[in-house]
Amino acid sequence: MDTNLIGRRISYLRDAKSMTQLELAKRMGFNDRQTISAIETGARKLKANELLGLIDILDTTLEQLTDPYILVGEGQFSWRHTNQDAGTLERFEDKAGCWLAMFRQLAEQTGYSLPPLLSRLGLTRHSSIEEAMLAGERFASAYQLGEVPAVRLIETMENKLGILVLMVDTEPGISGAACRLQNLDAVLVSREEVVGRRHFDLAHELFHLLTWDSMPPERIENVQIPGKSRTEKLANNFAGALLMPKETLETQSQWTTLEDSALVHQLTSTANELQVSSVALMWRLVALRWISSSQANRLPEAYIHNQGTQNYKNLRPVLFSKLFVDVIAYGIRDGYVSVARVAKLLDLSIEELAQLFNDHDVACPFDL
Repeated sequence: MDTNLIGRRISYLRDAKSMTQLELAKRMGFNDRQTISAIETGARKLKANELLGLIDILDTTLEQLTDPYILVGEGQFSWRHTNQDAGTLERFEDKAGCWLAMFRQLAEQTGYSLPPLLSRLGLTRHSSIEEAMLAGERFASAYQLGEVPAVRLIETMENKLGILVLMVDTEPGISGAACRLQNLDAVLVSREEVVGRRHFDLAHELFHLLTWDSMPPERIENVQIPGKSRTEKLANNFAGALLMPKETLETQSQWTTLEDSALVHQLTSTANELQVSSVALMWRLVALRWISSSQANRLPEAYIHNQGTQNYKNLRPVLFSKLFVDVIAYGIRDGYVSVARVAKLLDLSIEELAQLFNDHDVACPFDL
């Protein structure tokens, strides 16, 4: 058993019960708190009878203390949703936590390691909107995302920043989340969202991971509630600037000279080229002061929200990601995890799991 994992969970469950190390030591029959400290830091192994005693004292289960394929008190999530109830979010968070815990465990066992997330944005809640936009522009330039940054964003996040990106099936109303846990940063995005919305969510959650220490995001953000927090406003403007660089937009049109009908047409065609939503592009232009708020507000809302009259296809991406599926395949092939366990954690049948490997062009590690 992983003594470090068990130690962290004991510490979390003890704190959740407002119990000191000394109080737990007395309940366990130890003479001093140093023994509990050694257990919680992983320096001392637990005996079988001590483990059973802890399960009783902490009112927990053996699985919660020892199972590496679940998260117990260590994952920090920040969810984006539209009018979803807290109970549904918590249940989905538990499910998502299992995916991330499994990936982290198998990556460690199979020798795969993501590069550490070293990049940070020098922004705080006191930073200006202009500073957030400049940070987005600089990010796109520094990582050479090109004229259509959305195309290379996932590859850059996984290969250069060490952020796991998963396209997932969520409960209705949940658009995605950023997550931090020990040795792993991740972004989850609903694959049911239209492509422009997915890209914006991805860049928005990237902002949170790059600024988590200086301005931790709220655990739950309802995107339809007016009066967004300062952090969310900064995240939106960073995302807009990253996906729609000023230099690229300048080559598209003389925005300030366009009348409403011409502006709508240019918005939709440019948004399609950049793989963003017309709404996001419209407010990016307002932030750049190339169109006014009053002009934006009088544009036909239904037309803008529906991306104009063009056939703006929602090509649903493959479930999870190739990196995620690669690591699972190695874990199964090397005997670290059973096919049945993986299928259960991913809520897939054995046949659907085999199809998942095929969808990502990964050799299926088992025979049907």
